[in-house]
This record gives sequence, structure tokens and C-alpha cells, in this order.
Amino acid sequence: MDRSELAALLRQARTRIQPRDVGLPAGPRRQVPGLRREEVAQLAGVSVDYIVRLEQGRGPHPSTAVLAALARALRLHDDDRDLLFRLAGSAPPQAGRIAQVVRPSVLRLLDRMSDLPTLVMSAKGDILAWNSMATALLGDFSAWPPARRNIIWQCFLGEEASRVRFNPEEFRMVAAFGVGTLRSAKARYPDDPELDRLIAELRSRSTDFEQLWNERPSAQWRSATKTIAHPELGLLVLECDTLLVPDADQSVVVYSAAPDTPAASALDLLRITGTQQFSDHA
Repeated sequence: MDRSELAALLRQARTRIQPRDVGLPAGPRRQVPGLRREEVAQLAGVSVDYIVRLEQGRGPHPSTAVLAALARALRLHDDDRDLLFRLAGSAPPQAGRIAQVVRPSVLRLLDRMSDLPTLVMSAKGDILAWNSMATALLGDFSAWPPARRNIIWQCFLGEEASRVRFNPEEFRMVAAFGVGTLRSAKARYPDDPELDRLIAELRSRSTDFEQLWNERPSAQWRSATKTIAHPELGLLVLECDTLLVPDADQSVVVYSAAPDTPAASALDLLRITGTQQFSDHA
């Protein structure tokens, strides 16, 4: 483990990322370029003290899970991600594993789609990246522990209040889509340990998941109409389209509304207000 070079890489990578790039509000009186240490810690799901020690070259040996979380939080491309792993004394992710880092070209696309809520998901349903409009619409994903930033885990075991609303029939369909997605991922990535852990936890803790798993549904995520219960704007009926990134086996999920509809007007307002709460007068 090369602590000094690892520290330099982490410090430099942090200065290259702006809060808006990772769906966080910029806030006033920022005194450092890029992200603050506490923001990196929040995105990666570790303590601020842990980030401080790593950046000062006196941190412990990070686990591969922490390294992957740091690579996602800092938006490292493949070469920098591999360098991060090697400097920490770990082998880079192997071929045949589910990609957990979003390519720079896809991140640029995410940045350009700043007027629509957009997020990027892995082949097993991990929420890997999102823009500020997604935060404003769906809530702050960075507040979830990284291991719980998975829409299928949240569907069956999540305690966080989801803003997406389903009737019982819709929920059953979405749950089946989630199970089908994991079955398909298992067929493509039979040796991915994180996928195995996710499936094992869901099977052991959720009787609904276990029942659906044994029924072997094959349907996967598809474009749909979703109802979002926004705490300030009320119920929004939005189109949810899924765009595939075949080379990375990832999905870009985009929420939109037809022009001249109440939902389109609500999105227009959301672009202005962002994550700020409205006053009673507004």
C-alpha cells in the first residue's frame, strides 16, 4: 500500500468534482475547490475521519468495497480506478464482475441532462450516479448507505420512505421485474460475489422475494409511467424511460413529462427550486 500516492490521488480527484456533478447542492461560502471531505464521506458511506486519514497518508488498508465506493463517489474512470486499487494494495476489479463505475462519457451525458431527473444503475440495480434533478425529485440517495443504494433491496427490505407510489398490482409487477433482473444478472455474472451476497440476503430476509425467486420470472425493467409523491409538489405522474449502455451493462433512467401538462410545469418549478423547500406563500 502506497499511502502517500493514494492520498495524493484522493485529494486531486476530490478537487475535480463539483457538488452539482454528483447531485448535491453547492451551498454558500465554499472555501475549497471541488467536493468537501464530508461530501466524499457521505457519497462513499464512510466517516469523515476515515477520509481525512486517507488523505493524510495515515489511513488503514481500505477494503475493496470501500475502494469501489470511493471510485464511484469521485467519478474515477477505469484507469484511475485501477490505480486507486493498486495504490491501496488491492487487485483491480476482475473481468466478469458487474461494472460499478460509470464511464466518463455516460457521466457527461448525465451532466447534459440537467433539466430532467436522471440516474444510472448497474446490472443488479445499484444506483451508481444521479444528477441534482433526481435528488430534487426522488430524495437524497447519498443519505443511504452505499450497500443499500439498490432499488431491488429497497423494494423488498428498504425502510426509507420511497417517493414512488404503486398500487398493489403495480408493486407486484415491479417486484417481479426486480427478481427477473437479478436472475438475468446471475446468468451473465455467475462469479460476482457482491451479486451473490445481495441475492442471498434477499432470499433469507424476504419471503416475498424467495417466493418470486422460485417462480423464476424473466421480465426485466422497462419504460413505464410512475407516480411520484413529492413532499412539496404533490403527486406527479411522469414517464420513466430506461436507456441501455450495452458495453457497461448499465441503465440510464430518465423521468420526463409531456409538454403543457401539470407534471411538466412541476418539473419546470423543480429546476428552479432544486432541493430547497417552498415557503407557505409559494
